[in-house]
Amino acid sequence: MSYVLGLDLGTSSLKGNLLDETGKTICIESVEYELLNPKSGYNEQNPNDWIQACYHLFGKFSKSVSDFTRNLEGISFSGQMHSLVLADHNGNVLRPAILWNDVRTTKQCKYITGTFGEEILKITKNVVLEGFTLPKILWVQENEPEVWKQVRKIFLPKDYLRYSLTGKFHMDYSDAAGTLLMDIKEKKWSPTILKQYNIPIEYLPKLVNSFEFIGNLDENIKERYGFKNNIKVFAGGADNAVSSLGVGLADPDTAIASIGTSGVFLSLEDSIHDKYKGSVHLFNHVLPNKYYSMGVTLSAGHSVSWFKNLIDKEQSYDKFLSNISDVPIGSNGLLFTPYISGERTPYFDSQIRASFIGLSHDHTLTDLKRAVIEGVTFSLKDSQVLMESLRKKNFNRIISIGGGAKNKEWLQIQADIFNTQVVNLEAEEGPGLGAAMIAAMGLDWFETFEDCIGRIINYVDKVDPIPENVEKYKRIYELYTKVYKSTKSITHKLRL
Repeated sequence: MSYVLGLDLGTSSLKGNLLDETGKTICIESVEYELLNPKSGYNEQNPNDWIQACYHLFGKFSKSVSDFTRNLEGISFSGQMHSLVLADHNGNVLRPAILWNDVRTTKQCKYITGTFGEEILKITKNVVLEGFTLPKILWVQENEPEVWKQVRKIFLPKDYLRYSLTGKFHMDYSDAAGTLLMDIKEKKWSPTILKQYNIPIEYLPKLVNSFEFIGNLDENIKERYGFKNNIKVFAGGADNAVSSLGVGLADPDTAIASIGTSGVFLSLEDSIHDKYKGSVHLFNHVLPNKYYSMGVTLSAGHSVSWFKNLIDKEQSYDKFLSNISDVPIGSNGLLFTPYISGERTPYFDSQIRASFIGLSHDHTLTDLKRAVIEGVTFSLKDSQVLMESLRKKNFNRIISIGGGAKNKEWLQIQADIFNTQVVNLEAEEGPGLGAAMIAAMGLDWFETFEDCIGRIINYVDKVDPIPENVEKYKRIYELYTKVYKSTKSITHKLRL
């Protein structure tokens, strides 16, 4: 039996998903690594930790699966977007990676937006935010000129890991779309942006399709771990795009509602367009000639965990949410906005803060729990409304993943607020599965993407909206959308 390995390089760990040629997941392993916080708002990692985690994973799979080294045929990748890795001409890393969630670049973002923001939006279809790669490059140019003088290679995380395994310098379109350096329609590095910010194009990797064969696993690594085959390595892609493949998203009439620490509402796009004008992200997908739009709730699951931990850190999430069905729709006249860390879509406001609106002495702890769940879902609804209104989309199904898919009552709340059928996965394996699927397609194990998805992905818990509930939530959502404007000035002033 032949295997492919999908590697997902996340913020806290490297996860591996081993898939056989029938589409069955054989084994999942992970290795954690350190997050560095040298200053408030700074988030960094040592790229060498990713390489060592990969080697450790090879060892773990060798112990868990007896024929792993004999039958592994291909590897591909998913990786955290935007994070900046700088190296010299030999590929030696010059400083710790600046991660996607690092917020040191506010000054650089304001400078780019004020001087070149309209051009950036026109070329990249995205507004300038601290998470993107370009502001991080400008920060290094300004604050660490001695480092910038040595730079000859610019990587994103998974591409640096793949470089360490193959010696090949590439980046796929889906990850490059999140750098603010690529013309996403032309699928090439933008000479206009590079010239504006003095970034030599030779510092940037060759751009490729996510399914493209990059090269074989380095012979020294192959011998060290006893691999028998010439293991083919494929480009892979950005975590959100790869994850969407791993949950079976294949048409523009289906969306994903992902509730992790942050929340994502994501849908496929058949073409590049200017209808969103930066109100949601628009990136190249891993599927050839496809794109995806994405709205983000900064504190989705984080709002739930924050509130749970205030009440009882030791309590399980299942128990914490077990009685929210006892509370009627609208939480007995209570609204919560999940802005505990600011908000992304649709406001792009790092200074806004959360609110409970309508709180009275009659409310119970369970009312507040349900209000938090409803508020998180309303925030994702904001992205759905933008896509449906600006792009004239009409979603007929939403795939729920993450924490929101694990509670039956929350699934019903999503179906009612989204006014769309909601399904979840029989087995949720994350972007590592999508990366393994890319390797499988690269090896021609499946004739079409639809065949690959049909063989691997199974849905359960198809939850339809209840018309009576939909009407109630429509009225409440209208009130929810007024809270931001009403509280913006107050919360901004409170933070002075």
